[in-house]
Amino acid sequence: MELNNVPERILVIRLSAMGDVAMTVPVLLALSKQYPNLKITVLTRAFFKPMFQQIPNVEVYEADVKGKHKGVLGLYKLYKELKALGFIAVADLHNVLRSKILKFYFKFSSVSFVQIDKGRADKKALTRVENKIFKPLQTTHERYGAVFNKLGYPIDITKSPLLSKEKLSDKIVDILGADTKKWIGIAPFAAFKGKMFPLEAMKEVIAELNTSEKYKILLFGGGKKEQKMLDEVASQFNNVINITGKLAFKEELALISNLDVMVAMDSGNAHLAAMYAIPTITLWGVTHPYAGFAPFGQESNTLLADRDKFPLIPTSIYGNKFPEGYDKAITTITPKEVVAKIENVLN
Repeated sequence: MELNNVPERILVIRLSAMGDVAMTVPVLLALSKQYPNLKITVLTRAFFKPMFQQIPNVEVYEADVKGKHKGVLGLYKLYKELKALGFIAVADLHNVLRSKILKFYFKFSSVSFVQIDKGRADKKALTRVENKIFKPLQTTHERYGAVFNKLGYPIDITKSPLLSKEKLSDKIVDILGADTKKWIGIAPFAAFKGKMFPLEAMKEVIAELNTSEKYKILLFGGGKKEQKMLDEVASQFNNVINITGKLAFKEELALISNLDVMVAMDSGNAHLAAMYAIPTITLWGVTHPYAGFAPFGQESNTLLADRDKFPLIPTSIYGNKFPEGYDKAITTITPKEVVAKIENVLN
């Protein structure tokens, strides 16, 4: 709805982490498509801006929480900046201390402010040791959608379009070279040990794929330590390239958008690939898709640890807590199963 031909402006708050920010993309695509006259501003880290560049009527406003917007006074300064932009509603998709402080400031204005229901009680029941209630919970995408519904913008995320393939830069073309092989992305790391397929086991997967000579395997990681580890892996195979540290984030997204398949843990790279409708295979250890964090539209591409052997899965939402020995749960997924899943998805 428009008043005097002035489009309505809403603010969306999702500051971090990368995977959670990426999960907003399919929802905002649906919102933008179903309400084409709505102007949407996403309050997040400047680093994440390339994720939103394809979404019509969406712009990013940087939250400099380590600089000028740090602390209570910094957040008040941020509130004053945001208030001047004339938002009629705020969708808080984060619901943390910083956004709660912003909510406190906004309550003195006439702006509607709705926060995400994270379903903490249901998640606690799903992850507890005794009297565990093992059932699928509302997905994070659905929880995001519910916020817009409460603000008066109901959306059908099942009809969400996804991002288009990005053009590859000359730098990427130089790194990858020219051939007709299918591109397999592998992101073998996760924030916590209980979520990560052992690197030696992943090397078995890579060795099998490399031998076929049909695939180009691209390794994705994070920091310097991971880069060094993946450099060592790549050096052992003729069809493997480590991408870590070679590209800017925008270029890395473009490369991901051109993959034939992505293999990842329950981690951010999985959600980046899913934004582009890339077939995304996820490996799950002490966490579980029932908590609602499966990549968008990729529910059939999950490989799960054996709950008969490890019945307390999921042991936590983020994978940071697990009983002794449960860090081995993900090893009940075998390298052969991973290879078979990749080839099944590709063929």
